[in-house]
Amino acid sequence: MREYLHGGDIYTQEIEMDYSANISPLGLPAGVKEAVVNNLDSFCVYPDSRCIKLREALAEHHQVKADHIICGNGSADLIFQLAEALKPEKALLTAPSFQEYEQALKAAGTKIRFCQLKKEQGFALDRKAWEEMLDDGIEMAFLCNPNNPTSTAVLPDEMRRILDCCRKLGTFVMIDETYAEFAPENAGVSAVGLLKEYKNFVILRGVSKFFAAPGLRLGYAMTSNLDLLAEIRERKNPWTLNSLADVAGSLMFTDREYIEQTRELISSERERVFRELASWKNVKVYRPWANFILVRILKEGVTAYDIFLHAIRRGLMLRDCSTFPGLEDETFFRFCFMMPEKNTELMECLKELLG
Repeated sequence: MREYLHGGDIYTQEIEMDYSANISPLGLPAGVKEAVVNNLDSFCVYPDSRCIKLREALAEHHQVKADHIICGNGSADLIFQLAEALKPEKALLTAPSFQEYEQALKAAGTKIRFCQLKKEQGFALDRKAWEEMLDDGIEMAFLCNPNNPTSTAVLPDEMRRILDCCRKLGTFVMIDETYAEFAPENAGVSAVGLLKEYKNFVILRGVSKFFAAPGLRLGYAMTSNLDLLAEIRERKNPWTLNSLADVAGSLMFTDREYIEQTRELISSERERVFRELASWKNVKVYRPWANFILVRILKEGVTAYDIFLHAIRRGLMLRDCSTFPGLEDETFFRFCFMMPEKNTELMECLKELLG
């Protein structure tokens, strides 16, 4: 298995279009760009370490209490902060999934168990099998919803059953909802509505993907477990969020036009691309819930790395998924949805090897 690399590794390849990082094709909201330019003088003062205005904007957007929110230097920062604050002896992860969870837990000295998502089940979470693995003294569990790289999702009714089980067993759950805002609105995959009922979980969000702002490094967590938030605040560096991220974040969530435009674009392209790929005989596609799609190669003699190199030669970069645990057989790749003409360009490129 090749060395794991995060999506968006544009620094070692010459590309024109990056389909690997799962970032919205619309770019930063115009109002945010303007606000950043107009607030450059904010670098001359210390940022608000309590993120009061930002947390108020987030609270309004999600309809939660501001004191149930904590901000950090991207969601990855908060993943490490949570693992360090809870220091679980044992934790449960799904595979394949985002690999920073494993890195954070190892840094905290945690023993890790994996629940394998099966391709025969469309990489859907088998809740009963997952819950059976909690009996062995698991103190913390991580779920990415929708999951990266499979783009599968757990719906709120099923998540409620998971939280009920974990509450009985004393297991704390971290739900990474980085891609939840891309999911179909009528499906409602987010667990935000469950925060009032359960104190045994935290939701992670960020602005890197939906608002196309990975360079801002703005992430936030929501939980009704105030003791946990106090523990994290006591441990964390108070200056993890810079002034411009504070300003930009306070505006992003009020831009309803941008939010609706993004959702409509992704919804339309997600369905179009899925239907097109589902008609090809040499691939298997898994119905996506996020802004990206996982594809399995059925054509003998063609690997995901072959697909990666073929696309790179045309200035297009997608994600070879063979470095994800559970996808090591080199037949899986992933790409995100861009503007319609760019999605068509990528599919034409793929069809040259897989058509």
